[in-house]
Amino acid sequence: MKKLIIIIIATLALAGCKKGFLDLNPATDANAEGFYKTANDFNVALIGAYEKFTGYPTAYFELNSYRSDELRLDAPTAGTQDRYDIDKFQDNSSNNILLNSWALYYNGINRCNEVIARIPEADFDAKLKSQYLAEAKFIRAFHYYNLVKFWGSVPLILDVISPADALKAKRISANEVLNIMAEDLKSCVVNLPPSYNTTNIGRATAGAASALLARILLEQKKYGEVILALTPVIGKYSLLPKVADVFSVNNKNNDEIIFSIRFNKDIDGAGHGLWLSTNSSTSSLVPPFMLNAYETNDKRKDLLMYQRSGTSNSYLPKKFYDVISPTTKDAGNDWILIRYAEVLLMYAEAMNEIKYESDGLAFKYLNEVRQRATQNSTPLFTNANFPDQESFREAVYNEYQLELPYEGQRWFTLTRTGKAASEILQNEGVTVPTFRLIFPVPQSEVEKIGDPSIFPQNPNYDN
Repeated sequence: MKKLIIIIIATLALAGCKKGFLDLNPATDANAEGFYKTANDFNVALIGAYEKFTGYPTAYFELNSYRSDELRLDAPTAGTQDRYDIDKFQDNSSNNILLNSWALYYNGINRCNEVIARIPEADFDAKLKSQYLAEAKFIRAFHYYNLVKFWGSVPLILDVISPADALKAKRISANEVLNIMAEDLKSCVVNLPPSYNTTNIGRATAGAASALLARILLEQKKYGEVILALTPVIGKYSLLPKVADVFSVNNKNNDEIIFSIRFNKDIDGAGHGLWLSTNSSTSSLVPPFMLNAYETNDKRKDLLMYQRSGTSNSYLPKKFYDVISPTTKDAGNDWILIRYAEVLLMYAEAMNEIKYESDGLAFKYLNEVRQRATQNSTPLFTNANFPDQESFREAVYNEYQLELPYEGQRWFTLTRTGKAASEILQNEGVTVPTFRLIFPVPQSEVEKIGDPSIFPQNPNYDN
């Protein structure tokens, strides 16, 4: 089965698609009317929309990993004050990392809206039009999911708007945004193919839409709908026998990956730097509690250990191991956004929330993830280990932590499950005020709108 790997093309040159700093003032492209005509035009526009995913690793490391307890910065250094403030829960609305991430998501949304607004009038194959429309809606839903998780209520912009209309953008509730994105994703599941040929690997598929839909529904505690969303995905992908192989740069597009961003270090501009690199094999970035959480025979622990990158002086976690290209000076790991292990854990969580069963699919899928990680060297979990719904719930939460570190999931899981404050206090000794479970909106955006009745700052963040 062909998997989703976003193909990053170094020569992306979509006229008008590449805007600078995204804010709530997306400028209408003067050349758009003459551009959006043929199927190829819309294909190029979609490639431009997919391209915004290349900013996700940076946003996730900064706003998810450092905000949670899975990465830490003991002291600020030159250029890291904003990161330190996020890590220590002392950030404010002038934080540039927050502004850059807000810009990333809304710029991506604007690119999707261009496609969605213009494709109905285009004259080419109806089935391909439906696919392209679904791809744009999938990408847009991904951006809105992140916006809601980081900022709560946000402006919901579903069309190409003028600068004047952008200044009237109203923040609406997170739940309303998620409801609309869920409906979009349901249509995506119907109109996206299950796989692609080699030429088109990287486009959104029905499986990716189903998995993202399940994330949103899990956020809303709609557990029955989570099961319905994930059922078509179960069995369509598979866990690799060795967890390290999932992340190997020599094993891209493997059977566990549902949706990923593909980087290519051999093409200038299509790679990235070494993720989480340091100049020491004993990095202080990884908190001791994380390493201590693994059983001795759990192979996932080794992925967090630091290893020297080739003959360089850089060390990085084995999960993200690569060697810099001597030509482009870039690395080329793919960034995995959705993989099958998460699908199994979401299914197990939802099944347990519907009804605890001492011998059901929830135990089966939790065991599949754990047994792969320990190479079948540990006894299966049974109702003797987790005799009730609450104990099983905690087991699934724990497995998320062990399975998905540094993959842009930890903070989202902590806030979704209501465990952020307790886990951060226990693991980092930091008391997290409730208002800091979401970030402050960039102050420049608040001032640009200038109307707190429709666009207020998040509570307690007023400068």
